[in-house]
Amino acid sequence: MSENETPQSDNGSQDEEEIVAQQPEAEPEPELEPEQPRRREKLPRRKPKGRRNPFVVLLSGVFSLLFLAVLIGGGALYIGKAWFEKPGPLAETKTVVIPRGQGVRGITDQLKREGVIKQTGFVDDAWVFYAAVLLYKAQDKLQAGEYSFDAGISMHDVMDKLASGKAILHSLTVPEGLTSKQIIALVNAHEMLTGNEILDVPAEGSLLPETYKFSRGTPREQIVKRMRADLNKALELAWQNRDPGLPLQNSAELLTLASIVEKETGLAQERPRVASVFVNRLRKKMKLQSDPTILYGLYGGDAWGKPRTITKSELDAANPYNTYQIDRLPPGPIANVGVAALEAVSRPADTKDLFFVADGSGGHAFAETLDEHNKNVTRWREIEKNRKQEGASASEGTQTLTQ
Repeated sequence: MSENETPQSDNGSQDEEEIVAQQPEAEPEPELEPEQPRRREKLPRRKPKGRRNPFVVLLSGVFSLLFLAVLIGGGALYIGKAWFEKPGPLAETKTVVIPRGQGVRGITDQLKREGVIKQTGFVDDAWVFYAAVLLYKAQDKLQAGEYSFDAGISMHDVMDKLASGKAILHSLTVPEGLTSKQIIALVNAHEMLTGNEILDVPAEGSLLPETYKFSRGTPREQIVKRMRADLNKALELAWQNRDPGLPLQNSAELLTLASIVEKETGLAQERPRVASVFVNRLRKKMKLQSDPTILYGLYGGDAWGKPRTITKSELDAANPYNTYQIDRLPPGPIANVGVAALEAVSRPADTKDLFFVADGSGGHAFAETLDEHNKNVTRWREIEKNRKQEGASASEGTQTLTQ
């Protein structure tokens, strides 16, 4: 068995050699050139830093300071505005009188004394108010007067109120039909007005009776100027709107006739009709025969100071205003008139009335003829007689208008 196995082994080895001989030879690897060492690239050398331009440094510093100042200033303005608009210290409404001629500093000090503004902690409201007034450019707008400040009013609202001049207003009421002397007495007596008493009495009829509003401390002369200006405006308007057929030559005559109408009746609805009586008489060249003209001619500015009854001696006394004696209008007004009297004369009622007399009710009975008028007079005298018998004093303002 062992002899046969040997040859098998040799054959197998021969076969392997043949197989090996048949494989192609591997290609030789290309020889690599030895790696050359890299040359180090030289970087450009940095130039050494030089010193910065002093001007640039200065400019940068200035800008930085400006930015910081703006930042701080903006913050301060924001805080100041909030402080300026916060509720104030007043616990209740208070009235404060700001005299004329005070500057911002004086007004600020007074507001602090009055408790409208105050020092809160380390912040003095007076400085805040003063600075804010200057920033708002309101220093020339603050006005004198008497002001009412509500509880908790802010400094901003205080400034606005003073700048707007919304002071407490007082009033002076001048009734129609007073003489200039009486009106000046009212002006001089008003304690809310200031200035010296007015000694020169204005011309009769040159002032307009009205209710005048003014702030405390207004000069008396200023009120009188307003009365004059208002009268001139009202008279000009009445003259422009007059009935073209009026027997009057100018606005002065209209004013004079209006003063007579004003003294003859106190009823607004009667004024146009009373005016028509006098206009009709002027057209017929009749004497006006108005009792108030007698009294004014005798007593002037004191004519209406007390109730008066005309005596026969007064009726007969020489008097340039006595329309029982003259056949025209008196030389000037006998009182100061309201707008309604001016309008009544400029546009009188369209009537043929020539007479009127008191009717006992506060008004008048009108008549076109003397006969009818005499009947009205008889009735009026009967009323007077009954009143005297009853112990009542006659208080009618107008007496009988005779032919």
